[in-house]
Amino acid sequence: MRQTVTIRKLQKAKRDGRRISMVTAYDATFARLIDQGGADAILVGDSLGNVIQGHGTTLPVTLEHMIYHCAAVMRGVTRAHVVGDMPFISYRGSEDDAVHAACRLMAEGGVNAVKLEGGRSIANLVARLTTAGIPVMGHLGLTPQSVHQLGGFRVQGRAEDDAQRLLEDARILEESGAYAIVLEMVPQALAREVTEALTIPTIGIGAGPDTDGQVLVCYDLLGMNLDFQPKFLKKYANLGEGIQQAIQTYCEEVQSGAFPADEHSF
Repeated sequence: MRQTVTIRKLQKAKRDGRRISMVTAYDATFARLIDQGGADAILVGDSLGNVIQGHGTTLPVTLEHMIYHCAAVMRGVTRAHVVGDMPFISYRGSEDDAVHAACRLMAEGGVNAVKLEGGRSIANLVARLTTAGIPVMGHLGLTPQSVHQLGGFRVQGRAEDDAQRLLEDARILEESGAYAIVLEMVPQALAREVTEALTIPTIGIGAGPDTDGQVLVCYDLLGMNLDFQPKFLKKYANLGEGIQQAIQTYCEEVQSGAFPADEHSF
């Protein structure tokens, strides 16, 4: 079997109290390194719109983009559980079109599951997908595809009514068949409450330490985006400056004639 980290193993991790590690990837090389590094799960996020394509939001990402990057990631993975984001335009119309898009992401992208943003508004779609054999990971809190509606990239669920609605949405997603839920930029106490209320795992990003797992964008945790400094991010390396220095040294050696040296010639 190609993938060894299954949905059952992720759900068992919650029951056993073992935290789940998830990292984004968008190509085979990063996927291979993340897989070999031991991550339980890889998210092929529509965040590629920001970190790969250079957009300010995830909204321009298409289904074709996601299929391409999911297929690339799958070629680099041997054990991790891989989830592909459903892009904004793929499930904002009819449910029939959304089911077809999810089928394509699974069949052509090769991922193990799809991720959708939203709560009760997508409950019927989540139920249809899971009935059709397509595993669904939910996503609540700051949902980047709704950034304009939410008024920007800010913490969600601070007000009591908003917190109660998010908790209800999480329960609805679980009842509809979602096997896990990402909680993004919600208060720590709310993330803890949601996590304790569900039997399925929660994966946090900017949601504090009490979720069942954590997810970070690979470029962010590796320190490759020098200008990105959100409060929730911990950089585990500073590759951005290292890469810049390596390129600078290469350019200097090309200009001076130091590279290629005789030992680099055939």
